Amino acid sequence: MHFDQRTQRALRDVGLDDEDLETAAENVAAFVEADSVVLEEFFAEYDTVYSDMQQAHTDEAFPRHEVDHLDVYTHADDLRGWLRFSGWGVYVEDGRVLDQDLVELTLGPTVHDRVRFAPERERLE
Repeated sequence: MHFDQRTQRALRDVGLDDEDLETAAENVAAFVEADSVVLEEFFAEYDTVYSDMQQAHTDEAFPRHEVDHLDVYTHADDLRGWLRFSGWGVYVEDGRVLDQDLVELTLGPTVHDRVRFAPERERLE
C-alpha cells in the first residue's frame, strides 16, 4: 500500500478499515495509470505544443515545443518518465490531465517546476 503511516492512521480514524484502505490504494493506482495513458496520447497526438514553461533563451510567454514523445511508467501513485522534444528532453516526476486539451507535468532537473501544455497558445492564457 502506498499510503504513508500518518495517512493510514487518518483514514482509519474516519472509519476506513484495512480492506477499505487497500481498495482506495488500488483505485489511486488505477487513476494514475489511466492518466498516464491520456498524457502519452496527448503528446502523441500533437507534433507541436505550447507551454507556460519559463525558458532562459526565449522571451515568449508561451514557448512552442516540437514534440518527439512522452514515455511514462507508473507504480502505485507514482508517475515518472521522460518527455522528449526535437532538440532536448526532460525528466517527468508527475503529471495530471486538466482538461481534454490541457495537461500538466511536474518536470525534474533542469526545469524543476509544474508546467502546463496545450496545443494552442490561447489555451494557456
